[in-house]
Amino acid sequence: MNGILAKKLGMTQIFTEAGECVPVTVLEAGPCVVVCHRTEEKEGYTAVQIGFGAKKEQRANKAELGHFKKSNVAPCQELVEFDVADLNEWPVGKEFGAADFAADAKLVNVSGISKGHGFSGGIKRHGFHSGPRSHGTHNMREPGGISANSYPGRVFRGKKMPGQYGNKKVTVKHLQIVKVDGDRNLLFVRGAVPGPKNGIIVVRKD
Repeated sequence: MNGILAKKLGMTQIFTEAGECVPVTVLEAGPCVVVCHRTEEKEGYTAVQIGFGAKKEQRANKAELGHFKKSNVAPCQELVEFDVADLNEWPVGKEFGAADFAADAKLVNVSGISKGHGFSGGIKRHGFHSGPRSHGTHNMREPGGISANSYPGRVFRGKKMPGQYGNKKVTVKHLQIVKVDGDRNLLFVRGAVPGPKNGIIVVRKD
């Protein structure tokens, strides 16, 4: 299995054996359960669907209940597919956690939905400098000129301007697994990962 679903619990710091203080993000990786298989004959590719987090039956619709009932698995909050080399090693209903995932993983790629800041200006969104605040000025937090007159006579695509800030999928690559707590299914990943506390994170082996 090259990935696992996790929940971001927050950040802290731990000390290594060499005495180095390392900032880490604590991820609750698992327990995850195999919900169903994707086969070459039916779907055209080979993968397993993984579920994470318990979900009350009254909060699931009929399609979701039928999907989980077919696999004889309790309803889950999140579903994600991962590639596997052999489907026989991951039967439907099998549970696994942080220790199983991190047994042969040193570096991981972490994906999540970044914190949403709503509609933001250029200063907050792109780090623009503000204008002078002396008497008579009319350009304190405005972005200034965005296009020429004769050429190009329009605004280039991708111009840094005010707009939606955050609330999009972000992937941080090559993060080191500093510590694994198999009893509590915790992964301690060096550095920060996208998303708020209790946000769902997808962790893949690098």
